[in-house]
Amino acid sequence: MDNKPKIVIDHVKKIYRGYDGKETVALNGVDLTIYENEFICVVGPSGCGKTTLLNMIAGLEPVTEGEIRLDDEVIIGPGNDRGVVFQQYALFPWLTVRQNIEFGMAYLRKTEEVNGKVITRRYTRQEKHEISDHYMKMVDLLDFANAYPKELSGGMKQRVAIARGYAIAPQVMLMDEPFGALDAQTRAQLQEDLLKTWQQDRRTCFFITHDVEEAVLLSTRCVIMSARPGRVKQIVPIDLPYPRNQATKLLPEFNEYKNRIWSDVYQEYLEFRK
Repeated sequence: MDNKPKIVIDHVKKIYRGYDGKETVALNGVDLTIYENEFICVVGPSGCGKTTLLNMIAGLEPVTEGEIRLDDEVIIGPGNDRGVVFQQYALFPWLTVRQNIEFGMAYLRKTEEVNGKVITRRYTRQEKHEISDHYMKMVDLLDFANAYPKELSGGMKQRVAIARGYAIAPQVMLMDEPFGALDAQTRAQLQEDLLKTWQQDRRTCFFITHDVEEAVLLSTRCVIMSARPGRVKQIVPIDLPYPRNQATKLLPEFNEYKNRIWSDVYQEYLEFRK
């Protein structure tokens, strides 16, 4: 982890207003600094605003109060500097694996010097193929480049979604429970795949999960959210060495982290039910 702040969430509040005029405060006074190359996992009881916070970082929802900055620039909308992976794969069923991965690259521009002049141009077809080849290989899908989503398993679809997120070369990856709908074996494999990918590319990651064990396995720091209205209740640095894999879960220190974080999350759940 570097010491340079990448994302600064500065006293953020989010209010939803219903048709009847009633207000619901989803987040209130959220402060969090995420550093360059960090892998942040966010856990907390249902309804605490985890997804709302991710959507605001993605620029998909406006902030009611406060601000969110990426590299000191206030986020006011979506951008290619942020890649988003949702729990539902959101693949285009009429496009192949390669075409799905390359879809976002249509909006990318490449800056280069030609005859002493700096020009900006679109990526060529060959350049896009080289990029998609790289990320298909990274997620072990190169042999399925011409397959359609209906021909893929759930785990393979999610790997396509992850490769698509990486292919636009974002500075930050935002993931909203990307493995939540998968079976245990597939989930375990994709956790390890994601760890390998993160260690290769070292993108800053913001990852939401309900699975405390998953959060401990993946993260450099685990953020625990309070019950609604959501706030940052506690930040737990996960001091376990990388590379990590499923065997990491057998370490006594791993279980200490898991039990500590689960206890805090469950306490918030009980508070929410009162």
